Amino acid sequence: MLTERTKHIKESLFSHPRRVDLERATLLMESYRQTDGEPVILRRAKALRHVLECHRIVLDDYDLLVGNRTATPRAGVVSPEMSPYWILDELDDFPTRPQDTFEMSEGDKRFYREVLYPFWKGRSLNDWYNEHCPKEVKAAEGDKVFAVAQTDKGQGHIIPDYEMALSRGLGDILEECQARANAHPQNDFYRAAVICISSTIAYVRRYESVVRERASQGDVAPARRDELLRMAEVLSHVATEPARDLHDALQLVWLLSLALQHESNASSISLGRMDQYLWPYYQASVGEGVTDAQIRELLQCFYLKCNTVVFLRSTASAEFFGGFPTGYNLVVGGVNERGEDASNQLSYLMLDLQSDTRLPQPNLSLRIHRDTPRGLLEQACRIIRLGDGVPQCFNDEVNVEAFTRRGVSIEDARDYAVVGCVELSVPGRMYGLHDISMFNILKCFEICLREHPEGFDDFQALEAAIQGVMSRYVALMVRGCNACDLAHRAVAPTPLLSVFVHDSLEKGADITSGGARYNPSGVQGVGTANLADSLEVMKHAVFEEKAISYPELLAMLARDWRGDGDEAWRQRFVNRYPKYGNDVDEVDEISARFLRFYGEQVERYENPRGGHFQPGSYTVSAHIPLGRAVGATPDGRRAGEQLADGGLSPMVGRDKSGPTASLSSVSKLDNVLDSNGSLLNVKFSPSTLVGEGGIQKLSAYLRAFSRLGIQHVQFNVVDRATLLDAQSHPERHQDLIVRVAGYSAMFVELARGVQDDIINRTEHVL
Repeated sequence: MLTERTKHIKESLFSHPRRVDLERATLLMESYRQTDGEPVILRRAKALRHVLECHRIVLDDYDLLVGNRTATPRAGVVSPEMSPYWILDELDDFPTRPQDTFEMSEGDKRFYREVLYPFWKGRSLNDWYNEHCPKEVKAAEGDKVFAVAQTDKGQGHIIPDYEMALSRGLGDILEECQARANAHPQNDFYRAAVICISSTIAYVRRYESVVRERASQGDVAPARRDELLRMAEVLSHVATEPARDLHDALQLVWLLSLALQHESNASSISLGRMDQYLWPYYQASVGEGVTDAQIRELLQCFYLKCNTVVFLRSTASAEFFGGFPTGYNLVVGGVNERGEDASNQLSYLMLDLQSDTRLPQPNLSLRIHRDTPRGLLEQACRIIRLGDGVPQCFNDEVNVEAFTRRGVSIEDARDYAVVGCVELSVPGRMYGLHDISMFNILKCFEICLREHPEGFDDFQALEAAIQGVMSRYVALMVRGCNACDLAHRAVAPTPLLSVFVHDSLEKGADITSGGARYNPSGVQGVGTANLADSLEVMKHAVFEEKAISYPELLAMLARDWRGDGDEAWRQRFVNRYPKYGNDVDEVDEISARFLRFYGEQVERYENPRGGHFQPGSYTVSAHIPLGRAVGATPDGRRAGEQLADGGLSPMVGRDKSGPTASLSSVSKLDNVLDSNGSLLNVKFSPSTLVGEGGIQKLSAYLRAFSRLGIQHVQFNVVDRATLLDAQSHPERHQDLIVRVAGYSAMFVELARGVQDDIINRTEHVL
């Protein structure tokens, strides 16, 4: 249960309308005006220093942890240094657009048009990218097969080494940076690192001053004054010294995460394995006599802090990432570096806290392995049953092997965690550009049919032609992703973040220049379920049964099933032929074959940081706009209809054989190939999980998931009637949280198309 304090904090999160915040953009501009002509990495470091020195600090009268990104919670921060153009185009649309709305004052609009936009025009990351992106890539993007992401925003999608900050302290880290800068005076990265760490220390001390000032004011109650003085002492200590207990640790983690947000305004700077790196500080607090209730309240404050940050995306990007997914992914459970179960008391507590806060952030993830304790698994099931879509579950046996196959050491692979939605990463060691592009496999199929109106001699020739189109577009996607990669190096290095990613200090290089130990680029293949279903229809109806000719089928698709007799054919294609997700080998193997082909094509290529591309298969909410780019397909889709959600999930409504059949279908895929992450959505009726029997059924399902070698699974536990009522009467369901893709969101804050997708997902019983 929330305490009176944390109830008030939670209510305050939604007491203000979401607004567009120009503070960071203005402060960056002020700094850049003073540093023209200097190396870009020093300009970035000095800009961060100016932001940390000047941004407005707001102190909550109830919180035990300080740190605000914006003056009001859930405000949207713009980054015109990344791209000023879409912001200018959408200034008047923020309050009324279909997804992720924000208020913006007329004065702020005018300031953006007259001051910020003219300054950043021509010097943004997007300008660099457009200048250096090959023409062929831009033409291919026009074909809607892929779109390069992160060309208008900070990259993020990374886990800093928070444990290093906690165990060493910022003061010791500053000494190392200064020593390296002294030894290598021509190395701009080391000089930038010194600026960033010293600025972060000063930032923490700014908060200490504000807290002490508040404690000295006469209207403060004695009990609150004592709290403020304790908070000030914590801030004074963690400004330079290692953490001593849980309060120290949570405060330092939160302020460091905010400093990283101020640096790049990037999503998915995730929290990693908090039950592991917080464990010694939790034990210290227990040893000091801090009560369970006090510890729980302090952690509640941290969880609520995670919900103060949302991201302002363009209208197009919000369609792909609808519902403000911030990406504060927090992982519990899993194995240690020796392969032994690493769960502890904090693992249980951090799961249980979701029953208190009932909010989308942090994005809880549970690592499962063959020796996961029964109690931890059952605790996770009880939280899943709440219906908030967390925790999502990851399979250690699959994911550790996926990383070792990519050259990650076994010790580092066993320490994997999750960034953003479902992207796999190694905390403090990997800069993975995990969300650099999504690849629409079903669009390749459509292009192939268009390019071969004469048809094919046999089914194998059709498959080969589709693979040829895929190969062509993967090569173009890689070139675009590499141009974006270089744009971040040229325009937006992140020296503060780099300090907390090994081996940047050892190499003397920012992570955008290859400083990290591991340097992959992650691209997601989407639409394999629809492709497999479509090819299964064509294999039988066109090539084997010859019930319909190839030209007749293409004509029917061009008509979007709206000609005389077309609907009868559509129903035949939907209902007569097997669909992926029902444990039918023939169609499941088509999906496996094409997902494997996509992965093998992707992993051939290298990026500018010396790493290789790695495949993934997840959609966020992109299956809606990606489907809009594809015409009618033989699986019975109409033109523009969504694709299968999730990446590995069956098409909505087509998985009719139950949830275990779906698991069996997914198990036939080469799951270990998707080292960037994959996603399986499952929706259960709440009635199937009632009572202790429901917990046992869900636990058994998760054990089966683990044994079958599937990488990821997540759940919605909500009935259709509730979702329909929430759609019609949003005022009655302001607290309803659902699982969208690799993240949860407030149902009433989602656009109609995403809501419909969640409503239409098959509701299973066990």
